[in-house]
Amino acid sequence: MDTSQAIKAHEVAKKAHFGQIDRAGIDYIKHPETVASFVATDEEKAVAYLHDVIEDTSLTLLDLKKEGFSKNIIEAVDILTKKKGQDYQSYLNLVKKNELARVVKLADLRHNSDLTRLPLITEKDLERNKKYSSAIRFLRAKKKS
Repeated sequence: MDTSQAIKAHEVAKKAHFGQIDRAGIDYIKHPETVASFVATDEEKAVAYLHDVIEDTSLTLLDLKKEGFSKNIIEAVDILTKKKGQDYQSYLNLVKKNELARVVKLADLRHNSDLTRLPLITEKDLERNKKYSSAIRFLRAKKKS
């Protein structure tokens, strides 16, 4: 795969997240950009840019296919998209089984765990961080054969 997948993913994500603001009042695209900066390969970067587009925008997996993204990228984005009614542990179980999704989710959790991004830290933020820490430990643990 060449860098055009990561570059294209960045462009698609910028368009899809245009006008969205995060809880800290920052343009939402900064989140996937930061997650992408934490990963190494072009494929990982592409997934990092796209990891929230299905859940948080009007884009669909079919749109990503039409854009020409590889099967691996689309599959990882699909796995990273938490489905309605899906409990968090079963979501993490699926993520852990796909190495591309696992690497990007760990980077996502790393950025989400950074409380210095928030102007005010609430009890809810601290609880969320405990959940993220637990998820990081689970995703880093060796898979049972």
